Order: sequence, then structure tokens, then C-alpha cells
Amino acid sequence: MTISRARRESPAPGAILASVARRTGRKLLAFDRRLGARFVAGADEAGRGPLAGPLVVAGVLLDLEAVRDHRARPLGLLNDSKQLDPGTREELYHAVVACAERVSVHVFPPAVIDRDGLHRSNLRGLRAALWACQPADVSLVDGFKLGAAAPPHRAVVDGDEKSAAIAAASVVAKVTRDRYMRTADALYPAYGFFSHVGYITPGHSAAVRLHGPCEIHRRSFRARCYGNEADDELLVAAEA
Repeated sequence: MTISRARRESPAPGAILASVARRTGRKLLAFDRRLGARFVAGADEAGRGPLAGPLVVAGVLLDLEAVRDHRARPLGLLNDSKQLDPGTREELYHAVVACAERVSVHVFPPAVIDRDGLHRSNLRGLRAALWACQPADVSLVDGFKLGAAAPPHRAVVDGDEKSAAIAAASVVAKVTRDRYMRTADALYPAYGFFSHVGYITPGHSAAVRLHGPCEIHRRSFRARCYGNEADDELLVAAEA
């Protein structure tokens, strides 16, 4: 009887997981609050690795005095966008847009990546994203030092798992890019962009071999599916 009652009163596994997930947002906000600043800007990108589609860089400015109590609750599930399912990312996208003081998005199409190089485009986008979120008391970026051309900033290793501002930018960039790729799927239905959003998969590689690359493939990436070899591995991203 006691064991059975204890089982009935124990929370379901899904409820435990949801409770743990809600702590991630609080943890990330706590990291930003420990900086001792009110306005914290974060920048991150989505789409460095795919063979097709744009690079999307986002910046988010949070007013930590405003994002408290009930206004912080919509950000409870905030985390690195790669660790979130698509439905949660969409919910958080709307929460971030509602809570943020400012949001900026910068899109680099494949032709620009091919012309200027992936890394250079990414750095330019991160600088632009942080400048668009000024004035900020503290500016954070995921991983990269951006040089003197950027506003004063701190590079945070794995920042999208530590900082609320960076994680919020990660979500905005990822959702924006995924929406773009789902639209591209309607324009180029032969490649399966809806499922893999431009990343290398066996099916994507097979489609490129069969049909050739389309307008949104990055031609500067040396991928074996562009040639005649059977391996699906992406070899090298050519960077100017």
C-alpha cells in the first residue's frame, strides 16, 4: 500500500524533465545578472556548417531589470538552440521577441559566403549584430573575438549554453534560418531541405549528385557530392 501510494504521488518522468528544462533559463539569466549590468547584448549565428542556405546571425539586447518575475517565465526553457526541439524553439522565438529591448538579424546568402568566405562573413555578421544592439552595458558573443571593429565585448566559450542573451540570439538565428529553408524546400523540392535544412546527409548528397547543386548551394564548399566520389562527407569549407 505504501509503495503503491508513493508511486501515485511521484511526478511523472515528463514532469521531471520539464522541471529540469525550466531551470536552464533561470541559470542562463543568472549568469548574465552576475555580470552586474542592466543591459546585456548577445550575438550568435546559425548555419555555419550546412552545404546549402544562408548564414544567419542574430543579436539580442536584454534589459535584465525588466526581465524579472512573471516577465522572465516565458524564457524558462531558454537554452542553446541546438538542444531544443523545433516546437520549443518557435515558442522561445516569440518569447524573446516579446521580452527583448532590441533584436537584430543579419542574413548572408550563399553567394556572399562564396565571395567573402564563411569565417569572414560570420565575423562581419557578429559585429553588425552587436552594433545593432548598442548601447549595451555588456556585449557578449559566442566563442569568437571580433577585433577592434566590434563594440567592446567578451567572447564566451559555449556561450549559448551559459548566457541568456547569447542563447536568445541563438534561438532567433536558428528559427529564422529554418523558416528560410522550409520556404526553400517549396522552391527546390528535389533536395529535401525541409528535413535537413541544408546540412549534409546521405539523402542530400544523393540529390545533389542526381540533380546538381541549386542556386542556394554553397559552391565554395568542397563537398564530394559536387564531384563523382561516393563518400558523403563534407571535406573543406573554402574560406577567403
